[in-house]
Amino acid sequence: MAATDILADTDSDDEIPPDWEERVTLDGKVYYANHAKQTTQWVHPTTGKKKVVKGELPYGWQRKVTDDGHVFYVDHINEKTTYTDPRLAFAEEVKDSPMDFRQRFDGNTSAMQILLGRDLTGKYAIVTGANSGIGYETTRSLASHGCHVTLACRNTQSADMARSKILAEYPTAEMEVMEVDLASLASVRHFTDKYNARQWPLHILILNAGVFGLPHTLTVDGLETTFQVNHLAQVYLTKLLTPTLVTSAPSRVILVSSESHRFTDEASVKQLSEEKLSPPASKYQAMRAYNLSKLCNVLFSQELNARYMEQGVTSNSLHPGNMMYSSLSRNWWLYRLLFYLARPFTKSMQQGAATSLFCAIAQELEGVGGLYFNNCCPCRPSDYCFQDNLSKKLWDISEKMLADRMSPDNEIPGKGTDSS
Repeated sequence: MAATDILADTDSDDEIPPDWEERVTLDGKVYYANHAKQTTQWVHPTTGKKKVVKGELPYGWQRKVTDDGHVFYVDHINEKTTYTDPRLAFAEEVKDSPMDFRQRFDGNTSAMQILLGRDLTGKYAIVTGANSGIGYETTRSLASHGCHVTLACRNTQSADMARSKILAEYPTAEMEVMEVDLASLASVRHFTDKYNARQWPLHILILNAGVFGLPHTLTVDGLETTFQVNHLAQVYLTKLLTPTLVTSAPSRVILVSSESHRFTDEASVKQLSEEKLSPPASKYQAMRAYNLSKLCNVLFSQELNARYMEQGVTSNSLHPGNMMYSSLSRNWWLYRLLFYLARPFTKSMQQGAATSLFCAIAQELEGVGGLYFNNCCPCRPSDYCFQDNLSKKLWDISEKMLADRMSPDNEIPGKGTDSS
């Protein structure tokens, strides 16, 4: 087995000495038995660490009890039994603080490695842009571990093909294809109405879809396309789903941002306005628009977390990887060439999906939000993200832009608590 949500240390000083055995109680506490002295203790005999096992059994496992009261575990996938709790291999160190993160994964970790050992049966997720690239691998990984995944895509034909491909590999996977075009706020509203009408819960919302390198174009709502697709429509989608996220709590919102958010020009930030966010053709630059939209992802995630964390909804943003060769670069031949040349030196799509999955299911992130992740580890985002009230200002501008374009019947629900 590999990792569940947090891999146990693999350093040699964490190995069990001779004559010792690592065991776990039914309530998840790890203890150590010294067979030579016939004693037990709660701390590791070499490192002095205390550990616990958390969460459900790995996918496909079941705990049973014999007639004489002995507990054993059945691996239905591999048709094996053992008296050892399979979660013991992934026991977590007891930490003094939930913010005490340790680097457990890196840029080489795949999404499947993040999820190994997890049973997500009963969990419901939405992944935007799920038909290709990182979104596809995110969906495939979640669905293969029992999660019910809604593929929220503009191109439903491509999404149906993606779903069929996953089902061929994992016949019991539960997936639904639903159309949403982020270049149309009405389409976003239609999608959320349809989802909510099914009365499904929502535990994981992964905002993965995005565009890059577009020439200046306007959406049907009269807004610059990069801004609306990468930010405003995802804000609207989240807000319309917020009541469901709250009733399904604990739930998580994950925004796929980029390290490009660090390269936003200062003037755009200091003079944040509707025109800066959605500029006319005469003031438009493709990379500037993309960088600013990615900064908006981080700021929105921070503000969303501040407003709804107490209601059980947390939000984090992340960078998936540098210049991965996907459909994101499809809009200009030069971008396609640059991404193709960089392909041997970048992550695979499975590796690119790893940080999204870490933010979505890691048990150490339960109740923790407002952070920015790279390679499955929190890191400091752009200094702009620490400017007083900038996230609130973006929230207010976004809210006004949506209200101006939607009828009173489509008013944004649940404004939450002002975090300023």
